[in-house]
Amino acid sequence: MADAKVIPFDDDRSRSGGASRPARRRTGAGGSGSGRGEGPAAPVSALPGAQAPEGPLPPPEAGEEGGDPRAPGREPADADRPPARGWERRIAGGLAFLRRRVTGDYEVDEFGYDEELTDQVLMSVLRPLADSYFRVEVKGIENIPADGGALIVANHSGTLPLDGLMLQVAVHDNHPAERHLRLLAADLVFHLPVVNELARKAGHTLACAEDAQRLLERGEIVGVMPEGFKGIGKPFGERYKLQRFGRGGFVSTALRAGAPIVPCSIVGAEEIYPMIGNAKTLARLLGIPYFPITPTFPWLGPLGALPLPTKWTIQFGEPIPTDGYPPEAAEDPMLMFNLTDQVREQIQHTLYKLLVQRRSVFF
Repeated sequence: MADAKVIPFDDDRSRSGGASRPARRRTGAGGSGSGRGEGPAAPVSALPGAQAPEGPLPPPEAGEEGGDPRAPGREPADADRPPARGWERRIAGGLAFLRRRVTGDYEVDEFGYDEELTDQVLMSVLRPLADSYFRVEVKGIENIPADGGALIVANHSGTLPLDGLMLQVAVHDNHPAERHLRLLAADLVFHLPVVNELARKAGHTLACAEDAQRLLERGEIVGVMPEGFKGIGKPFGERYKLQRFGRGGFVSTALRAGAPIVPCSIVGAEEIYPMIGNAKTLARLLGIPYFPITPTFPWLGPLGALPLPTKWTIQFGEPIPTDGYPPEAAEDPMLMFNLTDQVREQIQHTLYKLLVQRRSVFF
């Protein structure tokens, strides 16, 4: 009978002793041997008649005996992952913002516009109102240029000027360049306490030709609502009927600056405070253009001042270029009248089109 060959096995104690040794596959079904040698293990010989494995032995799988659970290429378990640190960054950013506010380490422009405060605070307050309450849908945002000045001309409605604020959020949040809209506001806005300061910080300025032209020449997006109080304070029965656009001063400003005019139509603002009456005597005593009476105000007190959650659509139309006119065109009354009428008709036509497409006031 042929002599039996001795088949050495790995020393299992090397796995529990902490020394790093490469793992080897066991070839027998019985218990492990107890090799004592300190030198390298002898190669495993095949049994007589057995087929030797081809090629090198595969490395152990991660997590199996001899494998490293933290080996490169292995996805860490949930317990191994570091906790999310987004909230830490937000807290750090908020503290840094407060520190700059306290120390005065922030900038405002010559009109009082505070871009950091607008982005960090004011927009954060208005954004849920636009996105979740009025669910503003924006169309034609590509008609606002990516750079350079432009004059956005929009209809005005809603009893309270929330449409201007929602227009400001719509331009910033939907434009690829996140451009800021600088609204031209009436004198009354800058006579009201608190409102005056907030309007300046948000980039609004007095509705005068000089300020508007300076902003346009600086490459800003300027917003104007030529209807003024005639539009915002009109009765509910005249909703979506544009009022007079004044004498066309906004057209003259655009011509002087060579900035395009972008017509804008807003649907949904007319119904937030359905104005069914006007207490004119009380309005004169308070020094305001009108004192609105709605189905809920003043009957329900402060609760009646809550706007109805209507569905809004804001559409920007094709821009009307003005850079092709000569400098003296800004003094031509017929040209200003024609361009003013063209802008007004384009806004009115788009309003009717959007109203036909609207399924419901609230949905």
